[in-house]
Amino acid sequence: MTEISSPQEQATHDSEVTRLGELFSWQSIVFVTLSVCGLFSGLAYIFGFTWNGQRLLEGEYYWAFIGFFSAAAFIALPARTGQKKVPFYDVLAAILVLCVSFYFASNAWDMVQAGWSNLYLGVVLWLMMMELARRSGGIPFLLVVVLLGMYPLVADYFPGLLMGIPYQFEYMIEAHVFRAEGMMGITTKIAAEIILGFLVFAGVLLATGAGGFFIDLANASFGRYRGGPAKVAVVASGFMGSLSGSVFSNIAGTGSITIPTMKKVGYPAHYAGAIEACASMGGAVMPPVMGAIAFVMAITIGVDYATIMIAAIIPSLLFYFGLLLQVDAYAARTGMKGRPREELPSVRSVLVRGWPYLSVMVFLVWGLLYMRWEYYTPWYACLLMIGLSFLQKDTRMTPRKFYDAIRQIGVLVTQTAAIILPIAFVVSALTITGVTGSVTSGLVSLGGGNLYLVILFGVLACFIMGMAGLALVAYIFLAVTLAPAIIEIGGLNTIAVHFFIIYYAMLSAITPPVGAAAFLAGTIAGAKPMKTCFTAMRLGVVIYFVPLFFLFQPALVMQGDLTPLLYVMPSIVIGIMLISGGLEGYLLGVGKTPKLARIPLVAVGFAFSFPGLLTTLISGILAAMLAAFIWRHNRLHPALVPHT
Repeated sequence: MTEISSPQEQATHDSEVTRLGELFSWQSIVFVTLSVCGLFSGLAYIFGFTWNGQRLLEGEYYWAFIGFFSAAAFIALPARTGQKKVPFYDVLAAILVLCVSFYFASNAWDMVQAGWSNLYLGVVLWLMMMELARRSGGIPFLLVVVLLGMYPLVADYFPGLLMGIPYQFEYMIEAHVFRAEGMMGITTKIAAEIILGFLVFAGVLLATGAGGFFIDLANASFGRYRGGPAKVAVVASGFMGSLSGSVFSNIAGTGSITIPTMKKVGYPAHYAGAIEACASMGGAVMPPVMGAIAFVMAITIGVDYATIMIAAIIPSLLFYFGLLLQVDAYAARTGMKGRPREELPSVRSVLVRGWPYLSVMVFLVWGLLYMRWEYYTPWYACLLMIGLSFLQKDTRMTPRKFYDAIRQIGVLVTQTAAIILPIAFVVSALTITGVTGSVTSGLVSLGGGNLYLVILFGVLACFIMGMAGLALVAYIFLAVTLAPAIIEIGGLNTIAVHFFIIYYAMLSAITPPVGAAAFLAGTIAGAKPMKTCFTAMRLGVVIYFVPLFFLFQPALVMQGDLTPLLYVMPSIVIGIMLISGGLEGYLLGVGKTPKLARIPLVAVGFAFSFPGLLTTLISGILAAMLAAFIWRHNRLHPALVPHT
């Protein structure tokens, strides 16, 4: 089975994004210790473990989570780029945030009963969260958190829809730090109760070699076809991303294998990086699991997990269909061939070796859909995976692998918490000032009753909020501000609107100027980050327009009458084929596309995709004419057209 993310390889990657150093350096040991304490507190709260007949209160657990993982963040995340050692002031910061959090935890009951607060310690914690925001998301993210978080101080000075209820500094801090509107509310709940379990599961998967299994399975299924390694990357990263929900750990894990393999068979470095970035990004919203996003959406909308999972099927299939088409078109245009069958494993042998992973996947879906153990299933799946790993030598969890798994989990949780926790101040500011309602009504007014203008504002808002680097954070914010506005003015389907938001919030992962996923994949590929970013935009073109279709045709997210799927799906599929043929210069079933026809082909593809009888008929005629022209051109100017 393909080896991926060994302890040594993962330690190298962790050292690039953190300053943990070698696997058993002092800072790594301290970091792992803090992570173990944080994970144990999570287990104790989620499963209701008792100590001397008492169990953790919600507030006590939230403060423990904040304390352990904030302290770990000050150890792991450098204050400036290139800082390899942990300076004394970061050690002091870790101790301070741990002490303050535990002081609050020990008084959690008094705070719940009497609204107790300690202003000075609250200010200290608030400032420390600001520093974590800077380290995790950079200056742009810090500015968003600071400016929006301090908005209550000047809320009454703003005109129109931005005017809100003002708060004095001490009351603002109390709301941000101690109340359910802030750190004791939805953002910490999401991080500490929902995301935690899936990040633990992702770490266990990486440690037991699940990435290698998915790569082997994809190789056995697609490796013999043209562009095989790229198709392997798409399929493997999609599956791995669905289970872990972490775009960046997916790129670092599977990408370390798939990107060099793609380069070896002829894909340019920037193209290989772009493929991995797109495939990993799409995995975060691919059923059956979708990481934590599905559960956050379910809680926000007020539906069960199964509804969200079913709604995500068609959008995910369309995205990966478009990605695979372009990968295939590039391979066909450049004359690439697949790998010889004798060099590839058989599907049967891979499934026989990888049955533990398949068993865990089946259990995961069963637990989430049938038993509805949303909070418990990823933890149970971890135990099952660890237990099954001992049945095979390659996957067996040795003490070293177990230590490395905890370190990987700690890195994932720490980086996520360092971004999500400061967002609590933004949510608090918008909630206590009452501006969320006015923003909703203001967007409706700003659009002048025009649904299309409101949607345009929504697309821009999704992209800007997504620039923080975490689509989930953007979704949490926009679900309470943007979604009600779109639903109010257009009377659109709620689930369709929320999927529209999460898809467009993901755009910044592959779109300049941020393009965090493309930048990371480009770095692994040894390519120019910006070139990788623009290539990823082209490969991920489906995500730029299909979410708009959810709004006007909710059948695409399995809502309402499903009859329209009979004619909407064929038009979208054919439209994606035309767009891919134009972008990559090869139209499936027809041949190479001359430069003269590429732009018209893309335009016709967009028109053909858009739901509507008239546009479909007109663009269908134009598409047939273009296909005939391309076929005739290739007959008059013979070119190599590789076999599938």
